[in-house]
Amino acid sequence: MIQTYSSTIRRREMEAVLTCMVDEKIGPGEMTLRLVQTAKELMGCDGAVAVRSPAIALEYVLKAINLDKESAVMISALAPYWLYVTLEKLGYKVMILDVQEDTSLVSVETVEEAVKNGGRLLVLSETMGILPDIRQYLALEIPVIEEISHSALSYYPAEYEEDSDKPAASADSGTSAGAGQESAEASKEEPTGRRAGMYGLYAILGMEEHDIVTAGGGALVIAPKRREWSPLKAIADQAPSTDFMPDMNAALAFVELKEFARNEKVRKELFTLFSRAVMSGRHKTFVRGQENNSTIYSFPLVLNSGFKDVKLYAQKKGIEVRQAFENSVIAFKQEELSTQCICANSLLLRCALFPLYPRLGQKDASRIVKVLSSLP
Repeated sequence: MIQTYSSTIRRREMEAVLTCMVDEKIGPGEMTLRLVQTAKELMGCDGAVAVRSPAIALEYVLKAINLDKESAVMISALAPYWLYVTLEKLGYKVMILDVQEDTSLVSVETVEEAVKNGGRLLVLSETMGILPDIRQYLALEIPVIEEISHSALSYYPAEYEEDSDKPAASADSGTSAGAGQESAEASKEEPTGRRAGMYGLYAILGMEEHDIVTAGGGALVIAPKRREWSPLKAIADQAPSTDFMPDMNAALAFVELKEFARNEKVRKELFTLFSRAVMSGRHKTFVRGQENNSTIYSFPLVLNSGFKDVKLYAQKKGIEVRQAFENSVIAFKQEELSTQCICANSLLLRCALFPLYPRLGQKDASRIVKVLSSLP
């Protein structure tokens, strides 16, 4: 059976983790610092902190921007469920917004309406690696936090640079947003556009099991500019060591970041192959506004038929297919949200995730192509 997810752990990743074990350096230490430094170089940010979970990362961000408790925070219905749980636990009001069916992203119009109804902060989940037109959200003059667990190391076109100095709103008078430093290039072929995560006040890069870059667990809290880095650093300096990512996890994430460009090249080749296979069928993939620049997160397919039928058909051919948004907010709160988040609910029920990762061999990729081209 070809599994839907794979962590893409090769010999290099295993050797890095084993070295930590042999050296008995398994807590936060040198590898954690190396991971942060590598992330800074690749993303062009001013500072970052490696923590044990995305929930801790979000807590750090909310402290850094000094957002008043009970403020309304806007999130997508397709955002990861940990986001909702953490906000509720910290005492914030959560405004869950519907998405556009063709992109799986929250529209600017929806956010604008939510702001009129009291929304103070937007946590923008760049679901399935699809980049939004970030300039439109910043134009609303509200603080924006980018959640880039699927879109890590994607980048915007160079022409976005002309708007990069326009500040986004701050959650308080002492903080402002804006783009980060000019991003480091992963390869000479890439343009000079800034990376995803470099436009909001802060960015959260989850590194859990099924994220595009995995540490086996944990997250990076990213500050694009020095002004945002100062309060974040102050919080990290006062935090207990139990908040920080251990070296064993950091070693895995460090190598995955180093190997990202190579892995992404394979993912894009597979995505092109799979997209051609469904081109003449009834089912469709999401619209990707920044198609050449966005990170490939698996292969989501919006079905024109029942999910169960497609799942059973693929299973008979030896391919595991799962609901693309099985760990989203609406998946856990469907009964409550189904009527107000109609598009998100539809995608929960109809969007299937097919295997797409660098470890797929030619034989397995060919099997998936055959199934995609003959789906019921």
